[in-house]
Amino acid sequence: MIIKSVELETVCGITSVLPQNDKPEVAFAGKSNVGKSSLINALMNRKSLARTSSQPGKTQTINFYNINNELYYVDLPGYGYAKASLSIKEKWGKMIEKYLKTSRQLRSVFLLVDIRHEPSANDKTMYDWIVYQGFQPIIIATKLDKINRSQRDKHLKMVREGLQVASGTRIIPFSATTKQGREEIWDCIEEICGFAQEVKPEA
Repeated sequence: MIIKSVELETVCGITSVLPQNDKPEVAFAGKSNVGKSSLINALMNRKSLARTSSQPGKTQTINFYNINNELYYVDLPGYGYAKASLSIKEKWGKMIEKYLKTSRQLRSVFLLVDIRHEPSANDKTMYDWIVYQGFQPIIIATKLDKINRSQRDKHLKMVREGLQVASGTRIIPFSATTKQGREEIWDCIEEICGFAQEVKPEA
Protein backbone atom coordinates (compact mmCIF):
# COMPACT_ATOMS: atom_id res chain seq x y z
CA MET A 1 0.00 0.00 0.00
CA ILE A 2 1.49 3.30 -1.10
CA ILE A 3 0.01 6.13 0.93
CA LYS A 4 -0.97 8.88 -1.51
CA SER A 5 -3.43 10.89 0.55
CA VAL A 6 -4.58 11.07 4.16
CA GLU A 7 -7.36 13.18 5.65
CA LEU A 8 -8.85 13.35 9.13
CA GLU A 9 -12.36 13.27 7.75
CA THR A 10 -14.67 12.79 10.74
CA VAL A 11 -14.33 13.30 14.50
CA CYS A 12 -17.13 11.84 16.64
CA GLY A 13 -17.71 12.71 20.27
CA ILE A 14 -20.03 11.11 22.77
CA THR A 15 -23.16 12.75 21.34
CA SER A 16 -22.14 12.61 17.67
CA VAL A 17 -23.89 10.61 14.99
CA LEU A 18 -21.48 8.04 13.58
CA PRO A 19 -20.82 8.34 9.83
CA GLN A 20 -22.22 5.82 7.37
CA ASN A 21 -19.07 5.36 5.29
CA ASP A 22 -19.00 3.54 1.98
CA LYS A 23 -15.42 2.29 2.23
CA PRO A 24 -13.84 -0.45 4.38
CA GLU A 25 -12.84 0.47 7.93
CA VAL A 26 -10.18 -0.99 10.22
CA ALA A 27 -10.26 0.12 13.85
CA PHE A 28 -7.48 0.48 16.41
CA ALA A 29 -8.11 -0.03 20.12
CA GLY A 30 -5.72 0.07 23.06
CA LYS A 31 -5.09 1.58 26.45
CA SER A 32 -4.17 5.23 26.65
CA ASN A 33 -0.38 4.94 26.77
CA VAL A 34 0.18 1.98 24.44
CA GLY A 35 1.33 4.02 21.43
CA LYS A 36 -1.83 3.95 19.33
CA SER A 37 -1.34 7.39 17.77
CA SER A 38 2.29 6.58 16.99
CA LEU A 39 1.22 3.38 15.22
CA ILE A 40 -1.46 5.15 13.18
CA ASN A 41 0.99 7.91 12.19
CA ALA A 42 3.47 5.24 11.08
CA LEU A 43 0.82 3.49 9.01
CA MET A 44 -0.17 6.79 7.40
CA ASN A 45 3.46 7.78 6.71
CA ARG A 46 2.83 10.95 8.70
CA LYS A 47 4.70 12.27 11.71
CA SER A 48 1.93 13.85 13.69
CA LEU A 49 -1.49 13.75 12.02
CA ALA A 50 -2.79 11.47 14.74
CA ARG A 51 -2.09 13.54 17.82
CA THR A 52 0.20 12.01 20.39
CA SER A 53 0.23 13.39 23.90
CA SER A 54 2.40 13.18 27.00
CA GLN A 55 -0.86 13.11 28.95
CA PRO A 56 -2.66 9.76 28.54
CA GLY A 57 -6.42 9.77 28.17
CA LYS A 58 -6.61 12.81 25.92
CA THR A 59 -8.30 11.01 23.02
CA GLN A 60 -12.00 11.22 23.82
CA THR A 61 -13.32 10.93 20.28
CA ILE A 62 -13.53 8.38 17.48
CA ASN A 63 -11.39 9.69 14.63
CA PHE A 64 -11.89 8.55 11.04
CA TYR A 65 -8.86 8.92 8.74
CA ASN A 66 -9.57 8.62 5.02
CA ILE A 67 -6.65 6.77 3.40
CA ASN A 68 -6.22 7.16 -0.38
CA ASN A 69 -10.00 7.62 -0.58
CA GLU A 70 -10.09 3.80 -0.39
CA LEU A 71 -10.42 2.91 3.28
CA TYR A 72 -10.59 4.35 6.79
CA TYR A 73 -8.33 3.96 9.79
CA VAL A 74 -10.57 4.40 12.83
CA ASP A 75 -8.87 5.55 16.04
CA LEU A 76 -10.93 4.54 19.08
CA PRO A 77 -10.63 6.28 22.48
CA GLY A 78 -7.92 4.87 24.73
CA TYR A 79 -9.09 2.89 27.74
CA GLY A 80 -7.73 2.23 31.21
CA TYR A 81 -6.79 5.83 32.04
CA ALA A 82 -6.79 5.81 35.85
CA LYS A 83 -7.52 9.52 36.31
CA ALA A 84 -10.64 9.54 34.14
CA SER A 85 -13.85 9.57 36.13
CA LEU A 86 -16.09 6.51 36.15
CA SER A 87 -18.80 8.38 34.25
CA ILE A 88 -16.34 9.38 31.51
CA LYS A 89 -15.06 5.80 31.24
CA GLU A 90 -18.63 4.56 30.88
CA LYS A 91 -19.33 7.11 28.14
CA TRP A 92 -16.16 6.08 26.25
CA GLY A 93 -17.19 2.45 26.57
CA LYS A 94 -20.69 3.11 25.25
CA MET A 95 -19.26 5.11 22.35
CA ILE A 96 -16.90 2.29 21.35
CA GLU A 97 -19.65 -0.31 21.77
CA LYS A 98 -22.01 1.72 19.58
CA TYR A 99 -19.39 1.91 16.85
CA LEU A 100 -18.56 -1.81 16.96
CA LYS A 101 -22.25 -2.71 16.84
CA THR A 102 -23.42 -0.31 14.16
CA SER A 103 -20.60 0.15 11.63
CA ARG A 104 -21.48 -1.56 8.38
CA GLN A 105 -17.97 -1.20 6.96
CA LEU A 106 -15.82 -2.36 9.88
CA ARG A 107 -13.65 -5.21 8.63
CA SER A 108 -11.38 -5.84 11.60
CA VAL A 109 -10.20 -4.51 14.94
CA PHE A 110 -6.52 -4.23 15.85
CA LEU A 111 -5.95 -4.43 19.60
CA LEU A 112 -2.69 -2.87 20.81
CA VAL A 113 -0.89 -4.14 23.90
CA ASP A 114 2.53 -3.26 25.32
CA ILE A 115 4.93 -6.13 24.56
CA ARG A 116 7.00 -5.32 27.65
CA HIS A 117 4.31 -6.20 30.15
CA GLU A 118 1.77 -8.89 30.84
CA PRO A 119 -1.62 -7.78 29.48
CA SER A 120 -3.65 -5.87 32.06
CA ALA A 121 -7.17 -6.72 33.21
CA ASN A 122 -8.38 -3.89 30.96
CA ASP A 123 -6.56 -5.41 27.97
CA LYS A 124 -8.18 -8.80 28.62
CA THR A 125 -11.60 -7.20 29.06
CA MET A 126 -11.24 -5.31 25.78
CA TYR A 127 -10.10 -8.45 23.95
CA ASP A 128 -13.08 -10.41 25.28
CA TRP A 129 -15.42 -7.53 24.46
CA ILE A 130 -14.24 -7.28 20.85
CA VAL A 131 -14.71 -11.04 20.46
CA TYR A 132 -18.19 -10.76 22.00
CA GLN A 133 -19.07 -8.14 19.38
CA GLY A 134 -18.31 -10.71 16.69
CA PHE A 135 -14.76 -9.78 15.67
CA GLN A 136 -11.50 -11.76 15.84
CA PRO A 137 -9.03 -9.05 16.88
CA ILE A 138 -5.53 -8.90 15.48
CA ILE A 139 -3.06 -8.16 18.27
CA ILE A 140 -0.30 -5.59 17.78
CA ALA A 141 2.43 -5.85 20.41
CA THR A 142 3.86 -2.32 20.57
CA LYS A 143 7.16 -0.91 21.86
CA LEU A 144 9.17 -3.79 20.39
CA ASP A 145 12.34 -1.67 20.44
CA LYS A 146 12.13 -1.49 24.25
CA ILE A 147 13.05 -5.15 24.73
CA ASN A 148 16.07 -7.19 23.69
CA ARG A 149 15.71 -9.26 20.54
CA SER A 150 16.33 -12.40 22.58
CA GLN A 151 13.27 -11.61 24.72
CA ARG A 152 10.85 -11.30 21.81
CA ASP A 153 9.46 -14.84 21.72
CA LYS A 154 9.13 -14.96 25.50
CA HIS A 155 7.17 -11.70 25.57
CA LEU A 156 4.97 -12.67 22.63
CA LYS A 157 4.09 -15.86 24.51
CA MET A 158 3.29 -13.73 27.57
CA VAL A 159 0.92 -11.59 25.48
CA ARG A 160 -0.74 -14.63 23.91
CA GLU A 161 -1.27 -16.39 27.23
CA GLY A 162 -2.22 -13.23 29.11
CA LEU A 163 -5.04 -12.43 26.69
CA GLN A 164 -5.96 -16.12 26.33
CA VAL A 165 -6.33 -15.54 22.60
CA ALA A 166 -8.18 -17.95 20.36
CA SER A 167 -6.16 -20.44 18.36
CA GLY A 168 -4.77 -18.91 15.18
CA THR A 169 -4.95 -15.32 16.43
CA ARG A 170 -2.39 -13.16 14.67
CA ILE A 171 0.05 -11.24 16.89
CA ILE A 172 2.29 -8.69 15.16
CA PRO A 173 5.22 -7.14 17.07
CA PHE A 174 5.69 -3.47 16.19
CA SER A 175 8.04 -0.58 16.90
CA ALA A 176 7.07 3.02 16.14
CA THR A 177 10.75 3.93 16.42
CA THR A 178 12.20 1.45 13.91
CA LYS A 179 8.93 0.86 11.98
CA GLN A 180 9.51 -2.88 12.33
CA GLY A 181 6.20 -4.65 11.74
CA ARG A 182 4.69 -1.84 9.68
CA GLU A 183 4.76 -3.70 6.36
CA GLU A 184 3.26 -6.79 7.95
CA ILE A 185 0.39 -4.68 9.31
CA TRP A 186 -0.04 -3.03 5.89
CA ASP A 187 -0.17 -6.46 4.24
CA CYS A 188 -2.73 -7.54 6.80
CA ILE A 189 -4.92 -4.49 6.11
CA GLU A 190 -4.68 -5.05 2.34
CA GLU A 191 -5.77 -8.64 2.77
CA ILE A 192 -8.66 -7.71 5.09
CA CYS A 193 -9.93 -4.99 2.77
CA GLY A 194 -9.46 -6.95 -0.44
CA PHE A 195 -6.47 -4.96 -1.70
CA ALA A 196 -4.07 -7.90 -1.65
CA GLN A 197 -3.20 -7.56 -5.34
CA GLU A 198 -2.06 -3.96 -5.01
CA VAL A 199 1.53 -2.73 -4.98
CA LYS A 200 3.33 -3.53 -1.76
CA PRO A 201 4.41 -0.71 0.58
CA GLU A 202 7.47 1.35 -0.20
CA ALA A 203 10.45 0.73 2.05
